[in-house]
Amino acid sequence: MPKAVKERAASSNRAANPIFDKTLGQHILKNPLVAQGIVEKAALKATDIVLEVGPGTGNLTVKILEKAKKTTVVEMDPRLAAELTKRVQGTPEQKKLDIILGDFLKVDLPYFDVCISNTPYQISSPLVFKLLQHRPLWRCAVLMFQREFALRLTAKPGDPLYCRLSANVQLLAKVDHVMKVGRNNFRPPPQVESSVVRIEPRQPPPPVDFDEWDGLLRVLFVRKNKTCAANFKTQSILDMLEHNYKTYCSLNGRDVDMDFDCKTAVLKVLDGVGMSEMRASKMDNDDFLKLLVAFIDAGFRFTAV
Repeated sequence: MPKAVKERAASSNRAANPIFDKTLGQHILKNPLVAQGIVEKAALKATDIVLEVGPGTGNLTVKILEKAKKTTVVEMDPRLAAELTKRVQGTPEQKKLDIILGDFLKVDLPYFDVCISNTPYQISSPLVFKLLQHRPLWRCAVLMFQREFALRLTAKPGDPLYCRLSANVQLLAKVDHVMKVGRNNFRPPPQVESSVVRIEPRQPPPPVDFDEWDGLLRVLFVRKNKTCAANFKTQSILDMLEHNYKTYCSLNGRDVDMDFDCKTAVLKVLDGVGMSEMRASKMDNDDFLKLLVAFIDAGFRFTAV
């Protein structure tokens, strides 16, 4: 084959198969049946405004555009954003698509009813919490994740994968595993299997100071199979709690007893709610909430006052 013909063929092949940047977690969903299944799980209405994160070349996007009133996509790679723009150019869907070029974790999100994402796996956790902190609250999110991460989101007390992430997300939302997706459904194939979850925020949100909640769970899940008492006896934890307790008392005009002993006071709280011998790996969110309320009532704080 002449050199010029080879170069034209190579150029055409690159256009049809753009070079994906694995550092951005680019694994394009190529199976149209999986893409259709994801959109169906979102149960889109004709009036919905949809947010899509990481649209890639638009295999999910075009199916969303068929169902929704408007779709906003956030794409970090200018090349893929250009590919998507070309794909809808001259079609009725062109007016229904807005593209935000930038890092999802840094951009300001617009209003949306539903979020759909073939998520870049390295931003899975911050993406979930950015969505859950967004206001006004949305109706649901259908998100693709690495299989193990998805199973952590849905894990229940006693499950091997149950962790701080499980409890935190389930405090704020209802989470269901809705679909397994094999690696061969992507181009290029990732190293791991994937799953799709559906997340519905709890409305109204629970009346809990999330920073205090998360501070408590950080203590308990450092060693989730140890007893609560054992975790709270760690000196660094006691030092943090004593510092925050004395600061809180000072700011609120409360005297600290001269013989105040933080360890004794903490164990008294644990004994008072019958949780000294309980383990985080087997505790549910009602347990954590009961324990948090007891610590707050005793003047303890898990974040800097």
